[in-house]
Amino acid sequence: MIRAAVLPAVGAPLEVTGIELPEPGPGRVRIRLAAAGVCHSDLSLSDGTMRVPVPAVLGHEGAGTVVAVGEGVTHVAPGDGVVLNWAPSCGACRPCALGEVWLCVNALNGAADVHARAADGRELHPGLNVAAFAEETVVAANCVLPAPEGVPLTDAALLGCAVLTGWGAVHHSARVRAGETVAVFGVGGVGLATLQAARIAGAATIVAVDVSPEKEALARAAGATEYVVASETTAREIRKLTGGHGVDVAVECVGRAVTIRTAWESTRRGGRTTVVGIGGKDQQVSFNALEIFHWGRTLTGCVYGNSDPAADLPVIAGHIRDGSFDLGALVTERITLEGIPGAFDAMLAGKGGRALVVF
Repeated sequence: MIRAAVLPAVGAPLEVTGIELPEPGPGRVRIRLAAAGVCHSDLSLSDGTMRVPVPAVLGHEGAGTVVAVGEGVTHVAPGDGVVLNWAPSCGACRPCALGEVWLCVNALNGAADVHARAADGRELHPGLNVAAFAEETVVAANCVLPAPEGVPLTDAALLGCAVLTGWGAVHHSARVRAGETVAVFGVGGVGLATLQAARIAGAATIVAVDVSPEKEALARAAGATEYVVASETTAREIRKLTGGHGVDVAVECVGRAVTIRTAWESTRRGGRTTVVGIGGKDQQVSFNALEIFHWGRTLTGCVYGNSDPAADLPVIAGHIRDGSFDLGALVTERITLEGIPGAFDAMLAGKGGRALVVF
């Protein structure tokens, strides 16, 4: 038996309880977790914004050490450090054939599998394939990537979602060029990664926007050159900071209709807005036909940073090793499994960056 944070039903409190994992069968890997990040997507799973089979072990951003491998697994071995990949590509569907592995139609098929059993016999599912809110997990072999050399596993956990998403939003979706101006809406874990990625891309002016004045120091440490406390005048303030034009690129990391609309309004004519935040179906964003024509702006969704983890992790690791990307700067709290509900509350209140469960 190992300890895990289980979501018994949508909208129910998490239960930290003992679960029984199977031994890894063919094509499976058992991992002892070093750390797992608490992402807003975990909150979205718990409240039903995103649907997965329940009861489930949540957690999708993590890293750890291989304990055992099943038949046919050759790319990792016991003792290896690995990063979990919650959205593995199948390599065979239409998006994968087009090279758009982040849109793989089969990526989340594993979420319907039976992952483990609770002490009372209930069958448990892996929330987003990897069930990282647990001392150990068993996952499909394509859900593990070798951890980058020289990066502590507790820090490497953040690579599994926040960093890949923020990095990809800047480098793959928005394609920020050196000298451009960027606004990042939401200074949580993903927002902080996005700010660092924009700085590395060579953005000239980087505006961080958040509802909390207390996050300014975090944002500036990550690369923000300006800080705006969100209000009804946010778009106007950003235009003033950019010579009246607006930024070239806005990255929305919140997932709220009003924030998406404000991010779009904050860009210059012909500007680009990338939406990373996951909102509910009730969050409706409206535009009129004339303004779409007049402003010539683009608005695009962004899934997992439009990243290919196998290709992007080595690149990001290089920036970590040379000191240009600071994983530790994303973390504002280190907690145990019991601290996850409090981390959810902090996210809802707009407090802090990434909370990290350390085992």
